[in-house]
Amino acid sequence: MFDNLVDLTEPVCKTIDESLAVMTIYDTSGIESFVRENNPKYADSIIKGIKAWKKANDIDDTVDPYKVAYSKMPSHAAANPSIKQMYANGHFCYAYKFGIVTNGLGIVRDIDFYDEAFFAEHPEIEISKKTDSPDEDKSLGDARALLPTLKGFFRKHPQIKPAVFAGDAAFDKIDIYGALLGENGIGFSKAFIPLNKRSGLVYPDCPLNEDGVPCCPNDPTLPMRQEGNTSHLRCKKPTLKFVCPKMKWRECDDGKWRRRTSCEKPCTDSPCGRMFYVYPEKNLRAFPGTVRGTDEWDNTYKTRCAVERTINHFKDSLCLAGRRTQNASTTKADLYLAGITQQLSVLIANAIHKHEYLRSLKPLIAA
Repeated sequence: MFDNLVDLTEPVCKTIDESLAVMTIYDTSGIESFVRENNPKYADSIIKGIKAWKKANDIDDTVDPYKVAYSKMPSHAAANPSIKQMYANGHFCYAYKFGIVTNGLGIVRDIDFYDEAFFAEHPEIEISKKTDSPDEDKSLGDARALLPTLKGFFRKHPQIKPAVFAGDAAFDKIDIYGALLGENGIGFSKAFIPLNKRSGLVYPDCPLNEDGVPCCPNDPTLPMRQEGNTSHLRCKKPTLKFVCPKMKWRECDDGKWRRRTSCEKPCTDSPCGRMFYVYPEKNLRAFPGTVRGTDEWDNTYKTRCAVERTINHFKDSLCLAGRRTQNASTTKADLYLAGITQQLSVLIANAIHKHEYLRSLKPLIAA
């Protein structure tokens, strides 16, 4: 029923705002269960014991008691092995982990539970052991689940075509860019993924800054200016053109307007200054169909918070948080019912011509 409603609401979303409807936004979260391990006293007792051990053995501050506590905690709840340990929203918890796909309007398009059945269906996913870093575990887990989730989503809904992807820095991996944007990949044209600051960027033809923008060869702190996004190649592969940051269009003696640089120490003999033609297929991580740090990047990536608002809406307004159950089937049913409720809200809001109430349940009921 949920998948059928997704097909029904897709044209409605495109009618409301096609640029947002063609976006694919992905995130993961967890539904906490009513188990002993979620009691704050459980984690506090372990942390206090590690702090006492540090003090008794005169251990320096290089040992983080919270990371040690994370490594000492069991990987799943004693009451149910399907309730896994997670580090979500800045705290430890034991929950059923799920992945959610929305469009730019925040309307849920797909839901996947990352349980034993999911991993049995996707044997290609490698399940690694827990590290001593909760943030790193979350990044690795989200990155492994992304591609199977998206492939399954587009397989179930062939009428929905991949266009623009948005995700957080957990997906900043070379193989993920290739799978999303490559010729043999899913087929996205752009991927809005922030760079993981622990990894730098390298491009063979020009120096890059932290956003992946080519810089002046004589001054790496001076980014070049993008001019155009077209291709003059016979193969029609896209190119990005960057020009000297001190270049301006000026009228010459013959009355024609030409590029001219005002650089005092030019790095080339050309009067228009240095130009770089970047071929994104050489490095999809550096140039994922768009350029970081631009207005397009900033305005589009802000839309990613739509998936977080949807998750919060499901947990708070639709009462997924604070449930006093450990049952996996009940948890799945409640999440899918929340998704069905949102799909029905879209259809009702469209029928009464109140699109502003797509995600607002109480005003929609009042209308």
